[in-house]
Amino acid sequence: MSEKATLPLLFDLRGKRIFVAGHSGMAGAAIMRRLASESCELLTAGRHELDLRDQAATEAWFVAKRPDMVFVAAGRVGGIHANASYPADFIVDNMAIALSVMRAAIKAKVGKLLYLGSSCIYPRLAPQPINEDQLLAGPLEPTNEWYAIAKIAGIKMAQAYRRQHGADFISVIPTNLYGPGDNYHRDNGHVVAALIRRFHEAKISGAPDVVVWGSGAPLREFLAADDLGDACVFVIKHYSGEVPLNIGSGQELSIAQLARLIGDTVGYGGDIVFDRDRPDGVPRKRVDSSRLAALGWQPRLVLAEGLRAAYADFLAQRGLPRER
Repeated sequence: MSEKATLPLLFDLRGKRIFVAGHSGMAGAAIMRRLASESCELLTAGRHELDLRDQAATEAWFVAKRPDMVFVAAGRVGGIHANASYPADFIVDNMAIALSVMRAAIKAKVGKLLYLGSSCIYPRLAPQPINEDQLLAGPLEPTNEWYAIAKIAGIKMAQAYRRQHGADFISVIPTNLYGPGDNYHRDNGHVVAALIRRFHEAKISGAPDVVVWGSGAPLREFLAADDLGDACVFVIKHYSGEVPLNIGSGQELSIAQLARLIGDTVGYGGDIVFDRDRPDGVPRKRVDSSRLAALGWQPRLVLAEGLRAAYADFLAQRGLPRER
């Protein structure tokens, strides 16, 4: 988007050394694509080079590289099945990464840090649309509470370092993400990625139907990864505050509607069957992004366009020709 000329520039990226933790993941890669148009130096460290759960190694890397700014997009992510199957991994790994990176950032005197939360941090039955004040206002959704608690801890760490050390640490809370770089695992992936794979495989095999977990009734909001990347860079430049900022698309639809849209995108003509023995998760989840909108940012990609890009990415990851 074009930024308002009158909007104050609070953090200038020009000439800065920027570390994107989790640069190879969906969110991190989107941030990297957006930063490519900025006059800054990008720092990365793959898992083989740096285990961000290792406090000593992370501090040593930060002291050696001296980043001016950090995006914390690293973490263990997945859908309902993955959260239910690996609760210890989700809470331990994500808390360890947040703590390790923020401690290292303080030690290396990083100028600014942005931590990526998740909309699953909000109460299961939060009023809709959900504003940032709903954090810790009620019980979490049981199917992903381990991940949610870790993400809440990360946001609170950023606030605590801000209060105690005066560090310019901020947080954002994106809604459900999809797009290039996603994990297209049939069971452990996010809903959009998992369904893209299921519908594609059903089309190729000629299966008469595709099974979608749950009733199809829950309402969800989806945000394209590249819109997230743009929003994160915008927020780094123009926001400094303790309150985390929601990032949403404003596009809400049911899981049943999403499944049909993905089926159309993939070109699958069979039936859709809903497995009601599988959990639905929260009944509705749409974030209130008015605080971010008031600063001047708006999403660009509509869902249908974003799904076509995601399907093209799925095909590309498997070395398959892009369909027309």
